[in-house]
Amino acid sequence: MRPQILFPLFASNKTLPGVGPKVAEHIERLAGPHVLDLLWHLPTAIIDRRYAPKIEEAKSGAIATLEVRVEKHVPSKNRRQPYKVLCADDSGYITLVFFHARGDYLAKLLPEGEKRIVSGKVERYGTEVQMVHPDHVVPLDEKDAVCTVEPTYPLTGGLAQKTLRKAIQAALADLPALPEWNERHLMGREQWPDWQTALQSAHTPETESDLDLCSKPRCRLAYDELLANQLALAMVRLNMRKAKGRAIKGTGTLKEKVRTALPFELTASQVAALDEINDDLESENRMLRLLHGDVGSGKTVVALLAMFTAVEQGCQAAIMAPTEVLARQHLETITPLAQAAGVRIVFLTGREKGKSRKEVLDALSTGQADIAIGTHALFQDDVAFSDLAVAVIDEQHRFGVHQRLTLASKGKATDMLVMTATPIPRTLMLTAYGDMDVSRLTEKPAGRQPIKTVTIPSERMEEVVAAITRAINDGNRVYWICPLIEESDKLEVAAAEERFATLKKIFGEKVGLVHGRKKGAEKDAVMKAFSEGDIDLLVSTTVVEVGVDVPEATIMVVEHAERFGLAQLHQLRGRVGRGDRESTCLLLYSGPLSETAKERLKVMRETNDGFIIAEKDLKLRGAGELLGIRQSGLPVFRLADLTVHDHLLPMARDDASLILANDPQLESERGKALRVLLYLFEREAAIRYLRSG
Repeated sequence: MRPQILFPLFASNKTLPGVGPKVAEHIERLAGPHVLDLLWHLPTAIIDRRYAPKIEEAKSGAIATLEVRVEKHVPSKNRRQPYKVLCADDSGYITLVFFHARGDYLAKLLPEGEKRIVSGKVERYGTEVQMVHPDHVVPLDEKDAVCTVEPTYPLTGGLAQKTLRKAIQAALADLPALPEWNERHLMGREQWPDWQTALQSAHTPETESDLDLCSKPRCRLAYDELLANQLALAMVRLNMRKAKGRAIKGTGTLKEKVRTALPFELTASQVAALDEINDDLESENRMLRLLHGDVGSGKTVVALLAMFTAVEQGCQAAIMAPTEVLARQHLETITPLAQAAGVRIVFLTGREKGKSRKEVLDALSTGQADIAIGTHALFQDDVAFSDLAVAVIDEQHRFGVHQRLTLASKGKATDMLVMTATPIPRTLMLTAYGDMDVSRLTEKPAGRQPIKTVTIPSERMEEVVAAITRAINDGNRVYWICPLIEESDKLEVAAAEERFATLKKIFGEKVGLVHGRKKGAEKDAVMKAFSEGDIDLLVSTTVVEVGVDVPEATIMVVEHAERFGLAQLHQLRGRVGRGDRESTCLLLYSGPLSETAKERLKVMRETNDGFIIAEKDLKLRGAGELLGIRQSGLPVFRLADLTVHDHLLPMARDDASLILANDPQLESERGKALRVLLYLFEREAAIRYLRSG
């Protein structure tokens, strides 16, 4: 149950003064449905209304707060002309200008002969002084309330700054005094205010520096959010540790056959990752390990050897991929190695129907099949395993946490290995995967050539086509990536189908086309033709981004490269350079380029290291967009910005570990305060682990 002290914060926005159904709808779209959501919606700018000159002294273009006497109303003669109100003080005159105004409303707001305080932007036209639509018009006794520094908030259509500010002020006036969950020595060292003061200060900035994300109040609030995240992850991890696992000790015979069949030696980091995985499998605890590495670092082989450990013990293993293209790629990689070791494989995607599907399901439920390879279809209700011991999930960020757990529930105490070819920045690693152990592959297999990356303006398209013609004549294969399937009015992007038609006129039957709207069988046929050399040039959308392996492909052309994120460009580039020939990535761009696009293309030219690229991508895009976080179950932070507050993350992680080491049930005074923190940041799922533990 949520603690009673938090009830006012989780009340509906509609309970705030001035927030009717329509306004509540706008606020919910902007920030969320609760009072607390509004409090997390912090200002991004200020308007200083303390400048209070006489009319004659007011600077043009400045925001000024003036005390004026209303002299005369001048209604508009027609609707297109503004309504004017002439005002004065003892230094001169100012005209207040209103468009589409109601005369009766303005007569009440600004009665002739009375004094009023007006605040807004002053503009001078020759000798005339004007203020168009003043932001504030109030009686004299409300001058102090207007003559302040006003916070400015991000808005949404239909919501006025004034309305939002009033609602937030009302929420701040009713802040509960929450118990302090941070340690006294940390608060003293960092000179942080208490929670209430920090939130009040964040909403009442006096200067530009108060808006800085590194200010003391902002850092305090960011730390609270990161601590809630780290504590929740640590509790999940502790619970996973308690969950009974089983020891899986393979004989090593199958793995030895696979290693003999491999055309290369394993790299040092592959061997190290395998040792870590084997230790996990042999332990009585459940494995939950993330294997991440750069494009082409050989994760699939590591996963396969882990799966064979389960098969050696007479159990089953499964590997699940987010797309059919990637699942089939795994099938092609794994099949020859499995045949060499005498291991039985089945393949399951949404495409298998009727008799063939029934045969696969029977083989899994009776234990005739040792390894299942497939897509989301693997965790559908009618899929039952005889004894699933190891589950591998590829491209982890494409699946939500619940999908990971659903596959794990298909077996008893299933060990989980999740993989991603998107190198993850350290800060995201801690916030998103803190419940997992991590193995990192840092090397490429021997013989791989570095990829040369060149950026070319799209006006030089003819040169690119000429270069590709030479490359194909020399026996190379080429990818050509387009961002959209068909022409869109909104985005002037060369679409895949149009580009395919153009290139087909030049290269004839040597060109193939793959995109997401093609039927699975068609896609497979084209990919097969490309990998076997029947076609030399593959025009595609980003469906080839992950996992497709054609060693003879040595050129990657990415059209409109400025529209792609860094991680995606790096993934696409990783489709070439998989053999022993020199490879090139041509990034075609259309100007004018934004500063971010320029920086992205520069990073791509300068480095092939996916870990450096991931850190740069985080800085350029922020955590919210990286990896498509909203779809992936990764946390979306409201107060913490991982590009600014990354120094707070290790502190929060260490603090969370210490807390649970000393008070695993959160029963001490601080423990009880931390329970409030977890509920405050809606991490109540972690609280359930305390009860079940």
